[in-house]
Amino acid sequence: MRILIAILLLLLVLLQYRLWVGPGSLAEVNNLKHEIAELREELVGLRERNRSLQAEVVDLRSGQSAIEERARSELGMIKDGETFYQVIQPPGTPAHE
Repeated sequence: MRILIAILLLLLVLLQYRLWVGPGSLAEVNNLKHEIAELREELVGLRERNRSLQAEVVDLRSGQSAIEERARSELGMIKDGETFYQVIQPPGTPAHE
């Protein structure tokens, strides 16, 4: 009888070890769930970024106004006949948008 109880206790200890520390343990499962949640959040951000970029591509393909806007804002280009005015804010003055 004592041998049977000792074997059952040993078996219980081995199963508990695997449950708490071994491969597929509760801690590992919890870490994987946390990692999945982080990856899902990152995926949402990447999908939003893709939608934004796709909209920009469609806008650039559809007309000249988007291309003109980019040329003005990123390259500082102006049309023929336009006059460029640069307004410089004194240091410490809040910029108005």
